[in-house]
Amino acid sequence: MKVMISASGDTLDSSVDPRFGRCAYFVLVDTDSLQFEAFPNDSAMASGGAGIQAAQFVTNKGAEAVITGNVGPNASMTLDSAGVPVFLGATGSVRDAVEMYKGGQLQSASGASVPGHFGMNQPGSASTPGGGMGTGRGMGGGRGMGGGRGMSGGGMAAPQPVSPGGSGQADLESLKAQMKSLQDQMEEISRKIGNLGKKSK
Repeated sequence: MKVMISASGDTLDSSVDPRFGRCAYFVLVDTDSLQFEAFPNDSAMASGGAGIQAAQFVTNKGAEAVITGNVGPNASMTLDSAGVPVFLGATGSVRDAVEMYKGGQLQSASGASVPGHFGMNQPGSASTPGGGMGTGRGMGGGRGMGGGRGMSGGGMAAPQPVSPGGSGQADLESLKAQMKSLQDQMEEISRKIGNLGKKSK
């Protein structure tokens, strides 16, 4: 069976990204052979509609199920209409998530687990409406000068807000997963910088 997992990197040892629509990568894994393909998530920095775009990408790649930390209403609806089940609560690496799925340890989603725009930059980001000059359009069509990417256009995941009314334990786990995801991304960036430095010598 082929499952699509939201991840912070492009290997089986990359940590699961708790976000779906705004994860850094999608890793498509065959649960029997552990053969996989990784794809950067082009909709991660979208100013809107990231969940729908990500869900459409996942279904186009032939995923039979999605494994992630959380899923928003638009992505949930799109995946549900395509007949692709979503499993929540995955932690650790992509490899760990596959084992959790095979062991029946993940929770089947019956709908969205977080509100819309979860994981998007909060006020002060370039994607916040009204942040431009005068009419809120700025010089980039309402997306600021950075095309809606703000300071996080280099592939770094935007921090997620803590969901209002959520349980303290769930918020704590979500924040820990975000921190791990960001640490993994920093390590990956450092590795790439090191490799580029060697090539330039």
